[in-house]
Amino acid sequence: MRRHELTDCEGELLAPLIPRAATGRPRVEDRRVINGMVCKIRTGIPWRDLPERYGPWQTVCTRFRRYALDGVFTRALQQIQSRADAAGDIDWLVQIDSTIVRAHQHAAATGRKGGPTGRTNRNDHALGRSRGGLTTKIHPACDGKGRPLALLITPGRRHDSTCAQTLLEQIRVPRTGPGRPRRRPDRVIADKAYSSRGCLRRRGIAHTIPEKIGQRRHRHHRGSRGGRPPRFGREIYRSRNTVERCFNLLKGFRGIATRYEKTATSYEAVVTRASFLLWARSVGRRTLVPCRASRAGEPFRSRH
Repeated sequence: MRRHELTDCEGELLAPLIPRAATGRPRVEDRRVINGMVCKIRTGIPWRDLPERYGPWQTVCTRFRRYALDGVFTRALQQIQSRADAAGDIDWLVQIDSTIVRAHQHAAATGRKGGPTGRTNRNDHALGRSRGGLTTKIHPACDGKGRPLALLITPGRRHDSTCAQTLLEQIRVPRTGPGRPRRRPDRVIADKAYSSRGCLRRRGIAHTIPEKIGQRRHRHHRGSRGGRPPRFGREIYRSRNTVERCFNLLKGFRGIATRYEKTATSYEAVVTRASFLLWARSVGRRTLVPCRASRAGEPFRSRH
């Protein structure tokens, strides 16, 4: 197995989720193509500069776009989260925050011919202009071990407080057996930018969020009508650095630290694919599907 390529466990987990055509000419090996996608995300190189060992770059690029629109990477992330939850490996002390990513000049030409519309394929393509130029924000909701449970991509100028409710609604960990997917964390930890606690109170979610100075003064001025100050646990709040470590791991992928993708759908697929790799390499081997010994002729065999 070369550097920036899938392990056998990761390949076994992805194999059932990859769509295959019933008819047509023989296609390039799936493991080979996905390794090209991982290499591209890790190094941030253009599609045309992919090494030849991954096959034609047009094939890798086309399949990546097809998988992104079909939600293959999102389903893979939910599947590994489901297995980790069944094994009791998820800490539901959730932290939310955001990080800004600078968009490369190649990502600025988002096209003006129109295209499919949806939640992540808006007219702005999650690109916002600020003092630093065109930027994008990544909003992750991480578990207590620094692994993304949900992701939200917005323009860089969007304020964090407007995205909290949408981000928490993206949390959806399916059950391995019967039952509804788990969507509610035990507690949410966030900084002052998420000081609007209305959505958390309506859902009955405990939270640890510091109060802004302006809100504190306004409450004091109102006297008894201002209500009681919200509870704030300093000891619990100290664990908020977990989400900062998650940013450090995600931005270890050069294709995430700088945005090269033109559309919001493609960039969200890049972040989701990297999140899957973080989950796959942090959970134990018993949590994942058992790895079989590689045999000649299998589509997902190691490269030695």
